[in-house]
Amino acid sequence: MDSRSGAAITISTSAMLYLLVSPFFLNLEYLLEPAILIFVLVGLFRPAVSANLALAGLKFLGPTLSSTLTSTAPLFAVGLGIIFLDEVLNFSIAIGTLVIVVAIMMLAKKDGKISSNWPLWALALPIGAAAIRALAHVLTKVGMEEIPDAYLAGLIGFVVSAIVTLIIHKSRRESSSISLKNPGTKWFMSASACFSLAVLSLNTALYHGQVIQVIPIVAASPIFTLLLSIGIFRQEVITKRIVLAVFMVVPAVMLIATA
Repeated sequence: MDSRSGAAITISTSAMLYLLVSPFFLNLEYLLEPAILIFVLVGLFRPAVSANLALAGLKFLGPTLSSTLTSTAPLFAVGLGIIFLDEVLNFSIAIGTLVIVVAIMMLAKKDGKISSNWPLWALALPIGAAAIRALAHVLTKVGMEEIPDAYLAGLIGFVVSAIVTLIIHKSRRESSSISLKNPGTKWFMSASACFSLAVLSLNTALYHGQVIQVIPIVAASPIFTLLLSIGIFRQEVITKRIVLAVFMVVPAVMLIATA
Protein backbone atom coordinates (compact mmCIF):
# COMPACT_ATOMS: atom_id res chain seq x y z
CA MET A 1 0.00 0.00 0.00
CA ASP A 2 1.33 3.46 -0.91
CA SER A 3 2.09 6.05 1.76
CA ARG A 4 -0.67 8.48 0.70
CA SER A 5 -3.33 5.79 1.08
CA GLY A 6 -1.83 4.91 4.45
CA ALA A 7 -2.03 8.55 5.53
CA ALA A 8 -5.69 8.69 4.47
CA ILE A 9 -6.46 5.57 6.52
CA THR A 10 -4.57 6.77 9.60
CA ILE A 11 -6.09 10.26 9.65
CA SER A 12 -9.63 9.02 8.94
CA THR A 13 -9.43 6.31 11.61
CA SER A 14 -8.09 8.83 14.12
CA ALA A 15 -11.06 11.08 13.37
CA MET A 16 -13.43 8.16 13.99
CA LEU A 17 -11.71 7.31 17.28
CA TYR A 18 -12.07 10.89 18.48
CA LEU A 19 -15.75 10.87 17.48
CA LEU A 20 -16.34 7.58 19.30
CA VAL A 21 -15.19 9.01 22.62
CA SER A 22 -16.92 12.38 22.08
CA PRO A 23 -19.88 11.49 24.38
CA PHE A 24 -17.39 11.31 27.26
CA PHE A 25 -15.08 14.25 26.48
CA LEU A 26 -16.88 16.71 24.20
CA ASN A 27 -18.04 19.97 25.77
CA LEU A 28 -20.82 21.14 23.44
CA GLU A 29 -20.63 24.73 24.71
CA TYR A 30 -17.17 25.11 23.19
CA LEU A 31 -18.56 24.41 19.70
CA LEU A 32 -20.29 27.81 19.78
CA GLU A 33 -17.05 29.69 20.46
CA PRO A 34 -15.63 31.71 17.51
CA ALA A 35 -12.16 30.32 18.28
CA ILE A 36 -13.36 26.92 17.05
CA LEU A 37 -12.60 28.24 13.56
CA ILE A 38 -8.90 28.24 14.46
CA PHE A 39 -9.01 24.48 14.97
CA VAL A 40 -10.89 24.14 11.66
CA LEU A 41 -8.17 26.17 9.94
CA VAL A 42 -5.48 23.92 11.40
CA GLY A 43 -7.32 20.84 10.18
CA LEU A 44 -7.42 22.21 6.63
CA PHE A 45 -3.66 22.01 6.22
CA ARG A 46 -2.32 19.71 8.93
CA PRO A 47 -1.65 16.87 8.69
CA ALA A 48 -3.29 16.54 5.25
CA VAL A 49 -1.39 19.23 3.30
CA SER A 50 1.84 19.06 5.31
CA ALA A 51 2.02 15.27 4.85
CA ASN A 52 1.45 15.52 1.10
CA LEU A 53 4.10 18.24 0.77
CA ALA A 54 6.56 16.05 2.67
CA LEU A 55 5.77 13.08 0.40
CA ALA A 56 6.17 15.25 -2.70
CA GLY A 57 9.51 16.47 -1.39
CA LEU A 58 10.56 12.86 -0.89
CA LYS A 59 9.66 12.13 -4.50
CA PHE A 60 11.61 15.03 -6.02
CA LEU A 61 14.55 15.39 -3.62
CA GLY A 62 15.04 11.90 -2.26
CA PRO A 63 14.96 10.81 1.39
CA THR A 64 18.24 12.39 2.53
CA LEU A 65 17.71 16.01 1.50
CA SER A 66 13.95 15.93 2.07
CA SER A 67 14.25 14.55 5.62
CA THR A 68 17.02 17.02 6.42
CA LEU A 69 14.96 20.03 5.34
CA THR A 70 11.79 18.75 7.03
CA SER A 71 13.68 18.46 10.33
CA THR A 72 13.95 22.27 10.46
CA ALA A 73 10.37 22.47 11.81
CA PRO A 74 11.52 23.33 15.38
CA LEU A 75 13.31 26.41 14.05
CA PHE A 76 10.09 27.64 12.44
CA ALA A 77 8.17 26.84 15.63
CA VAL A 78 10.58 28.83 17.78
CA GLY A 79 10.43 31.81 15.41
CA LEU A 80 6.63 31.80 15.20
CA GLY A 81 6.30 31.32 18.96
CA ILE A 82 8.41 34.40 19.58
CA ILE A 83 6.61 36.52 16.95
CA PHE A 84 2.97 35.60 17.59
CA LEU A 85 2.91 34.39 21.19
CA ASP A 86 5.52 36.73 22.70
CA GLU A 87 7.40 33.73 24.07
CA VAL A 88 10.91 34.40 25.29
CA LEU A 89 13.85 32.48 23.86
CA ASN A 90 16.63 32.02 26.38
CA PHE A 91 20.10 30.59 25.87
CA SER A 92 19.23 27.08 27.09
CA ILE A 93 16.25 26.68 24.74
CA ALA A 94 18.21 28.09 21.78
CA ILE A 95 21.15 25.72 22.27
CA GLY A 96 18.91 22.73 22.96
CA THR A 97 16.83 23.37 19.84
CA LEU A 98 19.88 23.70 17.58
CA VAL A 99 21.43 20.52 19.00
CA ILE A 100 18.23 18.53 18.38
CA VAL A 101 17.90 19.83 14.80
CA VAL A 102 21.54 18.96 14.06
CA ALA A 103 21.13 15.48 15.58
CA ILE A 104 18.00 14.73 13.52
CA MET A 105 19.78 15.95 10.38
CA MET A 106 22.62 13.55 11.19
CA LEU A 107 20.17 10.66 11.39
CA ALA A 108 18.55 11.70 8.10
CA LYS A 109 21.83 11.43 6.21
CA LYS A 110 22.15 7.67 6.04
CA ASP A 111 24.36 7.30 3.00
CA GLY A 112 25.64 10.83 2.65
CA LYS A 113 24.63 10.89 -1.03
CA ILE A 114 22.33 13.62 -2.26
CA SER A 115 21.08 13.64 -5.84
CA SER A 116 21.18 16.97 -7.65
CA ASN A 117 18.72 16.03 -10.40
CA TRP A 118 15.83 18.06 -9.04
CA PRO A 119 14.26 21.47 -9.78
CA LEU A 120 15.13 24.34 -7.47
CA TRP A 121 11.48 24.93 -6.55
CA ALA A 122 11.30 21.42 -5.08
CA LEU A 123 13.22 22.72 -2.04
CA ALA A 124 10.03 24.55 -1.06
CA LEU A 125 8.17 21.24 -0.57
CA PRO A 126 9.86 19.88 2.60
CA ILE A 127 10.53 23.40 3.89
CA GLY A 128 6.85 24.21 3.35
CA ALA A 129 5.88 21.03 5.21
CA ALA A 130 8.10 22.05 8.14
CA ALA A 131 6.70 25.60 8.19
CA ILE A 132 3.09 24.38 8.02
CA ARG A 133 3.61 21.99 10.93
CA ALA A 134 5.14 24.77 13.00
CA LEU A 135 2.32 27.17 12.11
CA ALA A 136 -0.25 24.52 13.06
CA HIS A 137 1.32 24.16 16.51
CA VAL A 138 1.23 27.92 17.06
CA LEU A 139 -2.39 28.24 15.90
CA THR A 140 -3.40 25.32 18.12
CA LYS A 141 -1.80 27.08 21.07
CA VAL A 142 -3.65 30.29 20.18
CA GLY A 143 -6.94 28.41 19.88
CA MET A 144 -6.52 26.69 23.23
CA GLU A 145 -5.95 30.03 24.93
CA GLU A 146 -9.60 30.76 24.05
CA ILE A 147 -10.90 27.17 24.26
CA PRO A 148 -8.88 25.26 26.90
CA ASP A 149 -9.62 21.80 25.53
CA ALA A 150 -6.83 19.65 24.08
CA TYR A 151 -9.32 16.95 23.06
CA LEU A 152 -11.54 19.33 21.09
CA ALA A 153 -8.52 20.74 19.25
CA GLY A 154 -7.63 17.21 18.15
CA LEU A 155 -11.23 16.27 17.30
CA ILE A 156 -11.86 19.24 15.01
CA GLY A 157 -8.42 18.99 13.44
CA PHE A 158 -8.75 15.28 12.66
CA VAL A 159 -12.31 15.48 11.29
CA VAL A 160 -11.51 18.39 8.97
CA SER A 161 -8.19 16.86 7.95
CA ALA A 162 -9.85 13.50 7.25
CA ILE A 163 -12.25 15.19 4.84
CA VAL A 164 -9.39 17.02 3.09
CA THR A 165 -7.26 13.87 2.93
CA LEU A 166 -10.05 11.74 1.45
CA ILE A 167 -10.79 14.42 -1.16
CA ILE A 168 -7.11 14.51 -2.13
CA HIS A 169 -6.99 10.71 -2.24
CA LYS A 170 -10.07 10.44 -4.46
CA SER A 171 -8.83 13.18 -6.80
CA ARG A 172 -5.60 11.33 -7.58
CA ARG A 173 -5.78 9.43 -10.83
CA GLU A 174 -3.37 6.78 -9.64
CA SER A 175 -4.96 6.44 -6.21
CA SER A 176 -5.35 2.85 -5.08
CA SER A 177 -8.57 1.55 -3.58
CA ILE A 178 -8.60 1.00 0.17
CA SER A 179 -9.69 -2.46 1.25
CA LEU A 180 -10.07 -3.85 4.75
CA LYS A 181 -8.78 -7.16 3.41
CA ASN A 182 -5.39 -5.60 2.81
CA PRO A 183 -3.07 -6.37 5.78
CA GLY A 184 -1.58 -2.90 5.45
CA THR A 185 -4.96 -1.31 6.12
CA LYS A 186 -5.21 -3.01 9.51
CA TRP A 187 -1.71 -1.88 10.48
CA PHE A 188 -2.44 1.74 9.52
CA MET A 189 -5.70 1.61 11.47
CA SER A 190 -3.84 0.26 14.50
CA ALA A 191 -1.23 3.00 14.16
CA SER A 192 -4.00 5.59 14.27
CA ALA A 193 -4.62 4.75 17.94
CA CYS A 194 -1.03 5.72 18.76
CA PHE A 195 -1.32 8.77 16.51
CA SER A 196 -4.51 9.89 18.26
CA LEU A 197 -2.95 9.62 21.71
CA ALA A 198 0.19 11.36 20.50
CA VAL A 199 -1.78 14.36 19.21
CA LEU A 200 -3.78 14.55 22.44
CA SER A 201 -0.54 14.49 24.45
CA LEU A 202 1.00 17.13 22.18
CA ASN A 203 -2.02 19.43 22.49
CA THR A 204 -2.02 19.01 26.27
CA ALA A 205 1.68 19.90 26.37
CA LEU A 206 1.05 22.96 24.17
CA TYR A 207 -1.76 24.08 26.45
CA HIS A 208 0.37 23.90 29.58
CA GLY A 209 3.75 24.85 28.08
CA GLN A 210 5.41 27.10 25.54
CA VAL A 211 5.71 26.32 21.83
CA ILE A 212 9.43 27.09 21.92
CA GLN A 213 9.90 24.38 24.56
CA VAL A 214 7.39 21.73 23.52
CA ILE A 215 8.08 21.47 19.77
CA PRO A 216 11.88 21.04 19.94
CA ILE A 217 11.36 18.19 22.42
CA VAL A 218 8.73 16.58 20.17
CA ALA A 219 11.16 16.88 17.27
CA ALA A 220 13.36 14.30 18.99
CA SER A 221 10.81 11.57 18.16
CA PRO A 222 12.95 10.06 15.34
CA ILE A 223 15.29 8.87 18.08
CA PHE A 224 12.51 6.68 19.51
CA THR A 225 11.58 5.49 16.02
CA LEU A 226 15.16 4.50 15.40
CA LEU A 227 15.50 2.69 18.73
CA LEU A 228 12.27 0.76 18.04
CA SER A 229 13.57 -0.13 14.59
CA ILE A 230 16.77 -1.47 16.15
CA GLY A 231 15.18 -3.30 19.08
CA ILE A 232 12.00 -4.68 17.52
CA PHE A 233 12.28 -4.77 13.74
CA ARG A 234 16.05 -5.34 13.54
CA GLN A 235 16.17 -3.07 10.49
CA GLU A 236 18.87 -0.69 11.68
CA VAL A 237 22.44 -1.18 12.77
CA ILE A 238 23.85 0.83 15.66
CA THR A 239 26.56 3.11 14.29
CA LYS A 240 28.76 5.82 15.77
CA ARG A 241 26.47 8.43 14.17
CA ILE A 242 23.40 6.99 15.91
CA VAL A 243 25.14 6.80 19.29
CA LEU A 244 26.37 10.39 18.90
CA ALA A 245 22.88 11.59 17.94
CA VAL A 246 21.34 9.95 21.02
CA PHE A 247 23.95 11.48 23.31
CA MET A 248 23.24 14.86 21.71
CA VAL A 249 19.45 14.69 21.94
CA VAL A 250 19.06 13.46 25.53
CA PRO A 251 20.94 16.33 27.21
CA ALA A 252 19.39 18.80 24.73
CA VAL A 253 15.89 17.72 25.76
CA MET A 254 16.84 18.00 29.43
CA LEU A 255 18.27 21.46 28.78
CA ILE A 256 15.04 22.66 27.16
CA ALA A 257 12.79 21.00 29.74
CA THR A 258 14.57 22.63 32.66
CA ALA A 259 14.91 26.06 31.03
